[in-house]
Amino acid sequence: MDTDRFVGSLIRERRVTLGLSQQQMAEMIGVTYQQAHKYERGINRIFAGRLFEISQVLGVSVGFFYEGLESDSGEELKNRQRMCLEVARNFTQIDNKIHQEALSHLARALAVK
Repeated sequence: MDTDRFVGSLIRERRVTLGLSQQQMAEMIGVTYQQAHKYERGINRIFAGRLFEISQVLGVSVGFFYEGLESDSGEELKNRQRMCLEVARNFTQIDNKIHQEALSHLARALAVK
């Protein structure tokens, strides 16, 4: 997997995790929906300044988008993305705000390294 697609896939994963649409993220970083789509697909290369803006909007460091680049296989990344999307979809199906908050706290606690 090339670097642009790898970085784009992590942008998409993080955006979905946060519950943002491509349109919302595009507006937050000052680009069109089409440009955000091209970033996520790895079609267009993301310049350093823009990647910094994206990292700020998504609440991660720029380094987040490169973690696992050398060791992560394409299949592992696809599985991780599939699980991320499934968790995000299921989370949005929870009607009880208290349950959503509890799940959010649990995920945060489990993510601490």
